[in-house]
Amino acid sequence: MTSQSEQKPGAVASVRHAAARWLSRATAAMLMLATVSTASLATAENVLRVSAIPDESPTELQRKFAPLGDYLAKETGMEVRFVPVSDYAAVVEALAAKKVDLAWLGGFTFVQAKRRSNGAATPLVQRAEDEKFTSRFIVPLNSPAKSLADLKGKSFAFGSPSSTSGHLMPRHFLQQAGIDPERDFRNIAFSGAHDATVAFVASGRAEAGVLNASVLDKLIESGNPNAAKVRVLSTTPPYFDYNWTARGDLDPALQKKITAAFLKLDAGNPEHKELMQLQRASRYLPTRASNYDGIEAAAQAAGLLK
Repeated sequence: MTSQSEQKPGAVASVRHAAARWLSRATAAMLMLATVSTASLATAENVLRVSAIPDESPTELQRKFAPLGDYLAKETGMEVRFVPVSDYAAVVEALAAKKVDLAWLGGFTFVQAKRRSNGAATPLVQRAEDEKFTSRFIVPLNSPAKSLADLKGKSFAFGSPSSTSGHLMPRHFLQQAGIDPERDFRNIAFSGAHDATVAFVASGRAEAGVLNASVLDKLIESGNPNAAKVRVLSTTPPYFDYNWTARGDLDPALQKKITAAFLKLDAGNPEHKELMQLQRASRYLPTRASNYDGIEAAAQAAGLLK
């Protein structure tokens, strides 16, 4: 018979072989998981998530974004994905929570994003038109109003509460003209978007309203029936407005690539024509946070910043 001591070396070898096989399988599994994780991370990092304040209808925002998204994908080598949001505040939160990488903001929403991110949100570019942006006060065609003072006692529609051109700056200029909206208007409505404000005034839901001058021009040019039922009562002085803002910790090299892509856009280039027309831009310029100091001061004076 074979003794127990003679069996031991074979048993040990068997155990070693089994352990080696297990280790090999475990190592392979770990390598597979690592490969999957790395691939997932690479995929995630190769997606540029872009959003915008919903200052127009969702279908219009998607239409405006399509050629721009294709252009940014070509220039960055990344998949560009549009992330729609329900309201202005959602864009600010998405940027601060790093759920989007780049966002089209108004001046006031940029100020909110800067504060929400402890100063990290970084404005990259603005249209040339945003250096001297304006809002327009509108009334129905048959309104007897001839000046802002004539709006006292009337019902009035702003856009979104967080809109620069549809609320904050018009409120600021109304107050400079001696009109306190809460005291002097019979009631105040917030339509939620610029095109909706025109609809409010055209339908009689409000006797006056105010909106982004660029959107009103676009509605008139496109033959919008609501725009045909209103007229401009007054236009505000100019102020800085929209910009493209990156989340603060977005790779600096990618920020430079995005900025360069916007600065390359040329309204005279046939390849860029549709894109620039949809963005209502003649060209893009670098911008900086200090451009919006005046908007921040106006928001503080109006008690709209916490």
